[in-house]
Amino acid sequence: MSNTSHLNWPFFNEEHRQLQTQLDSWASHNIHQTHGKDVDQECRDLVKQLGEAGWLKHAIGGRAYGANQDVIDTRAICLLRETLARYSGLADFAFAMQGLGSGAISLFGSEQQKATYLEKVGQGKLISAFALSEPNAGSDVAAMQCAATLVHDVQGDYYVLEGEKTWISNGGIADFYVMFARTGEAAGARGISAFIVDADIDGFEIAERIDVIAPHPLARLKFNQCRIPVSQRIGEAGQGFKVAMATLDVFRTSVAAAALGFARRALDEAMARATSRKMFGQTLADFQLTQAKLAQMAITIDSAALLVYRAAWQRDQGERVTKEAAMAKMVATEGAQQVIDAAVQMFGGMGVMSEVPVERLYREIRALRIYEGATEVQQLIIAREMLKDYKEANS
Repeated sequence: MSNTSHLNWPFFNEEHRQLQTQLDSWASHNIHQTHGKDVDQECRDLVKQLGEAGWLKHAIGGRAYGANQDVIDTRAICLLRETLARYSGLADFAFAMQGLGSGAISLFGSEQQKATYLEKVGQGKLISAFALSEPNAGSDVAAMQCAATLVHDVQGDYYVLEGEKTWISNGGIADFYVMFARTGEAAGARGISAFIVDADIDGFEIAERIDVIAPHPLARLKFNQCRIPVSQRIGEAGQGFKVAMATLDVFRTSVAAAALGFARRALDEAMARATSRKMFGQTLADFQLTQAKLAQMAITIDSAALLVYRAAWQRDQGERVTKEAAMAKMVATEGAQQVIDAAVQMFGGMGVMSEVPVERLYREIRALRIYEGATEVQQLIIAREMLKDYKEANS
């Protein structure tokens, strides 16, 4: 078990500490650190497992819909992801996507939408997905081309969806997708709306399955004359960018927490290796070079953890955390990459053997520096927020 002294920081209350302890105990008995070749089925099984154990209740908001709380507790989400990531990147993925995929419904959904989807998401009976990225619109959301045209006829009011989405996690196994399309109320980001698209709707298809270095369900989606009732729109027309950014603000900090989990596991593995590996009549840990590297790894982890849980705490106080979440995401993911790389180096040749824990971590951490806003995008966000604050303070 990793060092949990950070749980004594003032960011947490006793409920958070108990939550982490309970999950750590449960995960140690129920989560396998290696997975079979059928990643789709592994994810389905993990969602079911996490739902039956009650952990997914933390990923949704609204006690009336089976959630653990009315408003998503960001610190709880982060502790859960950090803990799951230490055991299994796929378990963390399964948990996170249930939250991200349904987050827009928790935050902006109608009562009918919440009643239809949230409870089953929290029980692990429905698998959710978040479909924002497109082939030519990843970080630049305003470049979105997927379109939704409002139609009024004898069949009622509905939208017709046309276009593609790509890099969609849970693509191919999700029961529904929260997707974003251009509806034309205004230019750029102000003319986008959010929709719930059930996977069995006519005109929807999985155009391509995508393989990546850390396997998980990922796909390119295609919408061809998909008819979506107006009641499946989330929030007001033209407010989709706001819906997407608010959802990402909740879960971006938790990406940083997952990176923390990976880094803590890497440090655990490095400590075990350094203190047991015999070399030149002593252990690897007896060398000052090794000690310096271990110290830097610990400093990197604690520095990132402070930023992660500051952002989570601030959001739970109702504060806007666009800058703080970006800082946490950037520092934690970049730092975890460094920590894991150092752990691989300590393992020598074993560090690059397939499915050795540090090799698996090396593959799993790389995507976190890209998704939900690449590091370079986080830098732009941080600078933009700083400049805005400066101008307001000096106007």
